[in-house]
Amino acid sequence: MKSGPDTTEGRLLAGDRTQFDVAFSHHRPRLWQLVHFRLSDQIRARVDPDDVVQEVYLDAQKRLDHFLKGTFPSFFLWLRLVAGQTLSHVHRTHLSTESRSVGRESAAPAWGSTSLCLSQRFIAHLTSPSQAASRKELIAEVHQALHGMTETDREVLALRHFEELTNQEVAAELQIEPKAASIRYVRALERLRHVLEKL
Repeated sequence: MKSGPDTTEGRLLAGDRTQFDVAFSHHRPRLWQLVHFRLSDQIRARVDPDDVVQEVYLDAQKRLDHFLKGTFPSFFLWLRLVAGQTLSHVHRTHLSTESRSVGRESAAPAWGSTSLCLSQRFIAHLTSPSQAASRKELIAEVHQALHGMTETDREVLALRHFEELTNQEVAAELQIEPKAASIRYVRALERLRHVLEKL
């Protein structure tokens, strides 16, 4: 979505709050993709991504002044920030409850481990008995390959491949040059290539 003065985002920035629903609806599929990727497998059976996206909508609606008075690169990247905070709350709530129920202290992550999320999503389609038998081994291999990357390379891979951000958005989110973001993405995929070929 472009952000010129005659666009939905431009009118929203100009103070027309009626444009919020239109702008949010435009980005809803991408937010669902983000939530689906970042939602911890520990609570996935109990928490529906659609419900989390609805919480993001309500949180963003309440905090719209934060966007209007801020200097964010785009409405979507601001929504992504809100989504991250909403997901943090969801994880803390559900994982803290789970921890208390078995007498352990909570260690609920904000977004979950990027490496773990990447590992699980890359092999999520393995469902046959023979595939299931090798699932743990493949997770371990993917996880090992990911740990051979820098944290920034892992984030670039997650943002481009699973959250489906554009290269420009990745660059803005990680505060790096677009060319560097592109190079890091290609490099990260190459490092995973030999593991992915098994999939």
